[in-house]
Amino acid sequence: MQPLFDAIASMSAPVDAQRIFHGRGGLHPECAHLSLDFFPPVWVLTSFKPVTDGELAAIGAALERRWAQLAPGETLHWVFQCRHEGQSSTQLMGGSVPDPHWVTEEGARYRVNVGRGQNHGLFLDMAEGRRWVRAFVKARPDARSRVKVLNLFAYTCAFSVVALQAGARHVTNLDMSKGALAVGQQNHRANGVLAGASFLPHDLFSSWGKITRGGPYGLVIVDPPSYQKGSFVATKDYARLIKRLPDLLEPDGVVLLCLNAPELGPKFLQEQMSELAPELDFVERLANPSTFPDVSDERSLKVLVYRAPPDVRPEV
Repeated sequence: MQPLFDAIASMSAPVDAQRIFHGRGGLHPECAHLSLDFFPPVWVLTSFKPVTDGELAAIGAALERRWAQLAPGETLHWVFQCRHEGQSSTQLMGGSVPDPHWVTEEGARYRVNVGRGQNHGLFLDMAEGRRWVRAFVKARPDARSRVKVLNLFAYTCAFSVVALQAGARHVTNLDMSKGALAVGQQNHRANGVLAGASFLPHDLFSSWGKITRGGPYGLVIVDPPSYQKGSFVATKDYARLIKRLPDLLEPDGVVLLCLNAPELGPKFLQEQMSELAPELDFVERLANPSTFPDVSDERSLKVLVYRAPPDVRPEV
């Protein structure tokens, strides 16, 4: 586990939530099952296979040594989560976890929960996507062109928070999970942008009428789970969604397509877009955060930008 120990020995204590060690990227095969995140003030170690008590003790000792250098006299707070064969367990290894637990990212506040469950409330690998949304919305030149946003598979609505902070006219957040949207509402309230958002706890595929009537949108964000039985399975459901995109976008509107499935490369989305929504033009693939290095662009998180054609009207 030397690469993890090296990362711990050289790490800083960031103000914002971020990843510290990304073994899942495959750059260090002996540590491919491990990741280390910092959700201030709590360190979160995740393993995708069982580790021994001795290994945990060694990692804990390394964290203690580095924390004593970074924050002399302060308690080390850390948790360990093991995900293996479809099961997940989380242990408090030292210190405590705030309740409620709020973290920041580029001036925005988000409520997280690192003490239970596989998802903590903020996906750190999507930091560049949120940065891109903030910049896109902020680039609108005046109030008349303020963008209306549709945020599909909104989870706890981090995209919505940054869009509204940047000046979006309105954001519609849709997710099947009422609990996730409730946290999303807390996030909006904590950032003073609750008035600009709506929250729809619905199944996307039975809500097209409501969504379409709320459009057209200047920005549609699509960030689904790659496989969630009863909700979304990328291999069969992404095509159903892509067919609808042209009808949701205003002229020159933009869609942000996200996919986090190592077994599906960017061509999976690009080929379906070419076939099912050919009028939308590919613009770019966003770079992933530098804290998520990966041996393969094919396997890493895919975030693609497409644009609708402008409204070209004949001269009168």
